[in-house]
Amino acid sequence: MSATTGPTALPCRLIGGPHARVLDDDLDDLVRSAVADAGLHGQDVVLVIPDGTRSCPLPLLVGTLHRHLSPVVRSLTAVIALGTHSYMEAHEIDQLLGVGGEGQPASLAEAYPGLSVVNHEWADPSMLVEVGTIPAARIRELSEGRLDRDAPIVINRRVVEADTAIVVGPVFPHEVVGMSGGNKYFIPGVASQEFIDMTHWVGALITSTEIIGTTGITPVRAMIDEGSRMIPTRRLALCCVVRSGTGDLEAAAFGTPEEAWAAAASIASQTHVEWLDAPMQRVIAVMPTRYDDIWTAAKGGYKTEPAIADGGEVVIYAPHVSEVSEVHHEIYDIGYHCRDYFVKQWADFQHIHWGVLAHSTHLRGQGTYDPETGQEQLRIRVTLATQIPESVCTRINLGYLDPDTVDLQALSEEPGTTVIPNAGEVLYRVRPAAGGPVEPRTTSSTGSTDDS
Repeated sequence: MSATTGPTALPCRLIGGPHARVLDDDLDDLVRSAVADAGLHGQDVVLVIPDGTRSCPLPLLVGTLHRHLSPVVRSLTAVIALGTHSYMEAHEIDQLLGVGGEGQPASLAEAYPGLSVVNHEWADPSMLVEVGTIPAARIRELSEGRLDRDAPIVINRRVVEADTAIVVGPVFPHEVVGMSGGNKYFIPGVASQEFIDMTHWVGALITSTEIIGTTGITPVRAMIDEGSRMIPTRRLALCCVVRSGTGDLEAAAFGTPEEAWAAAASIASQTHVEWLDAPMQRVIAVMPTRYDDIWTAAKGGYKTEPAIADGGEVVIYAPHVSEVSEVHHEIYDIGYHCRDYFVKQWADFQHIHWGVLAHSTHLRGQGTYDPETGQEQLRIRVTLATQIPESVCTRINLGYLDPDTVDLQALSEEPGTTVIPNAGEVLYRVRPAAGGPVEPRTTSSTGSTDDS
């Protein structure tokens, strides 16, 4: 494979593989060779890095890139790809990049001399630049008829004004796009809320159950790729497959975001998807503390819902969580519902940020809504075992379980109950009744909310 984006063609290099272990020296060789061939001398370079909601040996990855980039580039900045997540505080950034703790460098300046680390300031218009517009007709084509409106592409100013931007991060099954990583670090990672809302709503129309874990170019991935190509900056990527809950690299690929992502996604689909012979009745999804609200801890539901039996239940067990979302307060008003609840009452909900509507449907899962009777029929039950009060859970259309009553050991021995530790990254699916595993469909008939 070869890349043609930018002034210098760069071959896509891949090391590791499914269930392999990439050694630090192998990663160093990969980055050293890629940087040497990329022609980055004298450039302003931006690293687009994940926030703290993903398993990732980020200090190793950023440290390796810093070691080989800092001697040759003019400036080096890391922008945290928040999408519309909460801005990270200084101490959280230190923890993210492995400084300030026992046995660690005392500061970012000591660990990464010359590197600036900043949040993607998605709520500050002065830090965003419009780089183009995808016409409504093209959006309709890319979304396979699900959406028909112009899409302005607005990107973080630091990324747009850099010579080269390098995505750095892992690839996991994802409820909106199929598999995360690659250009997704640009959109939604460092984009404005409007196009984030559009892509997330298209994913919601397809439904998380259908799209999650798909390695091909889904409609959402097609929209993201189209928008990313409008960024004038040269785009490269170091895409990784990380053993969930650890800092162990199974694979790493360096090239364009498209090629590096495809190589890593193929491996992640083999290591981060568990195929079951029968559906689970009740799941206790034990959420790590890296998920600090339901907006992110909902991944425990996204990743298990496809493998839960009709009428079954997923319990999001996160006793450290005390709020649904720090940023997106609308979720407290609309609650959690299936896709058709919103589509069939579109006039009542179209003014809400579509990303909030999408999050709602992703967690609530499959269901139907009858506008004549006002009855919503949901395929599974979703229950929170958190510090969020029962009254709030009821208000947002979720079940409640007192976390103090949860005995994980006893539940793990209970027939019909599956306890999943470190939930949120590995996807669970049931094998088809006939034949082997297949990719989830992404072109089935779904709702549409054309509003051109």
